[in-house]
Amino acid sequence: ASSPDEEWPEAEKAEKLARGAALKWASGVFYRPEKLEGLGHYRRRETQRNSSIQSRLKSTVQSYLEGVSAGLEQLRSAAQEVQSVCQDLGAARWALLDSADHFQGLQQMRELMEEHVQLASVVQVLPQIFSVHEVFSHILQLLRGQHLLEAHVELMMVEQLRDDILSQLHLRGLSSAQATVLSYFSGLQELNESLAKQLWDIVGSSLRLVREDPVLFVTAVRIIEREEKIDDTLLLEATFLPPGRPKGWRQKFYQVLQDTMTGARFHAPRMDAEGPGLARHLAALQKDIVSELRVVKDLMVQCVPAHYNILSVCTATYHQALSSHLQEILREDLDKQGLFLLLEWALRVYHSPEMMGHPDLLPEVDVSALDPLMSSELVDQTERRYVMKVKASVVEWMQRTLDVEFKEWFKEEEPETDHEGFFQSALPAIVMQMLNENIQVASLITDSLQQKIYNMALEELEAFLGRLREALVQCGKEHQQDRAVPKYYIPHLLAVLNNNLALSNSVSSLHPDTACREVPASLQAALDRMQKKATQLLLEELLLDLQPLCLQLPSRKWLSGSQLVGSMCEVIDKYAKDFSRVRKPVFTLLLAESELLVANQYLRALLQRRMVCKSREERGQLCQRLLQDATQLRELFCSLGLDRSQQSLEAVFALRELISLKDPALLSLEVLGFITKYPDVSDEHVSTLLDIRGDVSREVRHVVLEMMAQHPQLLPEGYRPIFSTILVPVQELPFCLRKGKCA
Repeated sequence: ASSPDEEWPEAEKAEKLARGAALKWASGVFYRPEKLEGLGHYRRRETQRNSSIQSRLKSTVQSYLEGVSAGLEQLRSAAQEVQSVCQDLGAARWALLDSADHFQGLQQMRELMEEHVQLASVVQVLPQIFSVHEVFSHILQLLRGQHLLEAHVELMMVEQLRDDILSQLHLRGLSSAQATVLSYFSGLQELNESLAKQLWDIVGSSLRLVREDPVLFVTAVRIIEREEKIDDTLLLEATFLPPGRPKGWRQKFYQVLQDTMTGARFHAPRMDAEGPGLARHLAALQKDIVSELRVVKDLMVQCVPAHYNILSVCTATYHQALSSHLQEILREDLDKQGLFLLLEWALRVYHSPEMMGHPDLLPEVDVSALDPLMSSELVDQTERRYVMKVKASVVEWMQRTLDVEFKEWFKEEEPETDHEGFFQSALPAIVMQMLNENIQVASLITDSLQQKIYNMALEELEAFLGRLREALVQCGKEHQQDRAVPKYYIPHLLAVLNNNLALSNSVSSLHPDTACREVPASLQAALDRMQKKATQLLLEELLLDLQPLCLQLPSRKWLSGSQLVGSMCEVIDKYAKDFSRVRKPVFTLLLAESELLVANQYLRALLQRRMVCKSREERGQLCQRLLQDATQLRELFCSLGLDRSQQSLEAVFALRELISLKDPALLSLEVLGFITKYPDVSDEHVSTLLDIRGDVSREVRHVVLEMMAQHPQLLPEGYRPIFSTILVPVQELPFCLRKGKCA
C-alpha cells in the first residue's frame, strides 16, 4: 500500500511551505535574546488560532458532506419519477393508437361546424345586403344635398361590406362568384364618381372657398384623408386588394389644385409681340400670383394637414408653370422691348419685393431652393436674341445719322461750332448717346447682358467708322471733280476730325467697368484710319494750292530772288488758320503733316528738275536761296506752334550743306553724315545732288557711291521718311551706234 504522502503530494508541499513560513517568522521575531521572554505568550496565541482554524474546517467539511448526502437523495427520487412518467407515456401512446379510428368521424362534424359558422355570418349580414340599393338611394340624396361627410360614411360602410364578401370569396378560391357580387354592388362605382366629381369641383374652387366658405373645402380634405388611410391599410395588408383601390385621391387633390392654379392664365392666346401686350400680361401674372399665394399662406394652410406642405406645393407649381410659360412666350418673334421685358421680369421683378419677395409672403415663400425660372442656357440665348434686335436698331439709327451727316457736308453753310469755336457736328453726341443708353439699359438686367451690348456697341461703332470713312472718300471724289462742291469742304473735314477725336475720347466711357478704360485695338485702328483719311484729304487740298508754286522750282527767276516762297507761306498760313478750328492734338498733327508735305514738295522740285550749277557763283547763289527759303518756312511753322525738332525742313539745310561744300574731295565724308541722318536717301538721290553741284568728277562720284554701298542704312523705329517718296527720273543714256564707241 502506498503511503499518505504519496497519495496526497499537495498536503506534503503545503506542510513544507507552512514550516518554512513559520521558521522565517520565528527567526524574524526571536533574532534578539531579550525577545525570548515573550515566547510563552506567542505559544498560547498560536495554539488558540490553530484551535479556531481546526473548528472552522470541521464545520465546513460537515456542511459539505450533508449537502452531498441531500443531493444524492434527490437524484434517487428524480430517477424514480422519470421512470414512472415513461411508463405513463407508453400507456398513453397505446391508448391513442387504439382510438385513431374513432377520430376520423369528427372530420365531418368539423366541416359541418365551419359551414354552420359561415351560414351564421351570412344570416347576420343578409339584412345589410338586402338594404344595399336602399342605401345607394340615400347616399345619392345626401350627395345631392352636399352632405358629403354623411354620404361618405355610408359609402364606406357599403364598400366595407362588399370588400369583406369579396375577400372571403378570394380566400376560398371562389373567383367565379366575385362577378355576381360586383354586379350586385355596381352602383358603388357611380356613387364614387359622383362624390369624386363634387370633391374635385370643391378643390378646383378652393382659393375662393377658403375665403368665402372654408367648411366645404375642409370637408373635402377630410374625406380625401379618410380614403388615403384606407388605401394605406389595404396596401400594408397586401392580402386582397378590392376593385378601385388604391384610389389615390390625395395625389388627385394635388393634380386638380395645380391644374386650377395653372389654368387659363398660363394658356392665354397669342399675345402682342411688340411689347405693350406682353407688359400687361406679365403685370397681370404678377398681381394674380402674389394675391393667390397670400390666400394660400393666410387661409388655405389652416384648412389642410401640415404634411400637405400646401404653401410649398403651390409655390413650386406657380414656379414651374411660369418657367414653362416663359419658354412658350420666347418661341414667339418678340421685338427687343418684349425680350427686355421678359428678361427683366424673370431675373429682377420675379425675385423682388413686388412679387415672390413680397413682405406678406416672406419668410414662408422661398423660391431660392427651386431651379432658376430661366436656365442659364435660356438666359444666354435670350440675351443674344436681344443683342441682335438692339444691333439691328443701332445699325438703322447709325445709318440714318450717317445719311444726315453726308447731306450736311453739301449744305451751303459752315458746320456748327462749339463754345470754343471748334468745328463740330451732332454726330458724336448722337452715336455715343445711343450706344450708352443701350448699355445702361442692359445693366438693369445682368452684367453678362451689359457686356454683350458693350461688345456689340464697339463692333458697330467700328463698322460705322468704316462706313463714315467710305462716305468721306465719296465726298472727296466729288470734290475732286468740282472743287466748288461742297462749298465748305475744308470746314467739314475739320469737323470730321473734331468728331473723330470726340468719339475717341468718349469710347472709354462706354465700358461697364470704370476701372477698365482701354480702347480695343481694332476700334482704335478704325479711329486712326478715319483721322488719317480726313488728314489726307486736307493735305491734298493744300497740295493742290501749293503745286502751281512748286512747279516754278527751281528756275532762274526763283534763283534770282522771287517771292515764290512768300506766296507759299501765304497759302500755308491760310490753311493754318483753318486748322486752328480743330482741337490741339489734331491741330499739331496737321501742322506736322503740312510741314512734311511742304518739305517733301520742295525737295521733290529740286531733285526732279535737276538744276545744274554752272559755276561757283551760281552754286553759292543756289545755297543762299535754299538758306533763305528754308529759314522763312521754318520760322513760319515755328510761329504757328510747330517745334523745330518736329520739322522736316532740316533736310533742306542739310542738303544745302552738301551743295555748298567747297572741296569735292570731302564729299564722301559729307554724304556719309547726310545718309546717316536721312537713311531713306538712295543712290539716285545722292547722284542727283552731285549733278546739281555741277563740279563733281566721275572719280569722286564713284568714291561717294562706293562709300554708300559699304555703309547700308536701316530705317530706325519711328523715323518719318522724307526722300523715299521722291522718285528721281532716270538719266537718259547717250545713244550709241552699233560697233562704235560712245561719245
